[in-house]
Amino acid sequence: MTVEISLLWSDYYLRLKRFVANRIQNQADVEDIVQDVFIKINDHIDDLKDEQKLSSWIYQIARNSMVDYFRKKKWDDELPAQLQITDEYEEPDLAQEVIACFESVIQQLPEKYKEAVELSMLKGMSQKELSERLGISYSGAKSRVQRGREMLKELLTGCCHIESDRYGNIIDFQIKWRYPSCSSNE
Repeated sequence: MTVEISLLWSDYYLRLKRFVANRIQNQADVEDIVQDVFIKINDHIDDLKDEQKLSSWIYQIARNSMVDYFRKKKWDDELPAQLQITDEYEEPDLAQEVIACFESVIQQLPEKYKEAVELSMLKGMSQKELSERLGISYSGAKSRVQRGREMLKELLTGCCHIESDRYGNIIDFQIKWRYPSCSSNE
């Protein structure tokens, strides 16, 4: 398998750091563990037979590295519950958090743009169908959707930090400040 370690670093470093930091409090230890994970990835990448399992494989290495960390520290006889052995780690679905925020931020748009964005982006309506439904020209519908998207982008970049990898996968999402309904917990 030919995978460029530097690409894996750029794609997984922040996610792995967040994954480890959610379980280990000491930031220096978090950095050490993440470094150790990448060393193991580098040493054993050729052992991975199925590229489709790359992400699960990487998170398994991270979990095993944290288990080793706790064993070295000899904190308790029992590992913390979040590190108990499971078949695979499921990555947090940041897309769902983004969608929840996205849907609430849409509500902040002026009505005519909100309707155009909801129908085209959330309901999948074509701009031609949108023009017929709203009784406006096709170019008017395109313009309305485009302006709505620009307003939405401005609102989202003002309240949220969204980072994606080179494939467009969301790798980091943080709400800087909330609109009243901008929360996946509500």
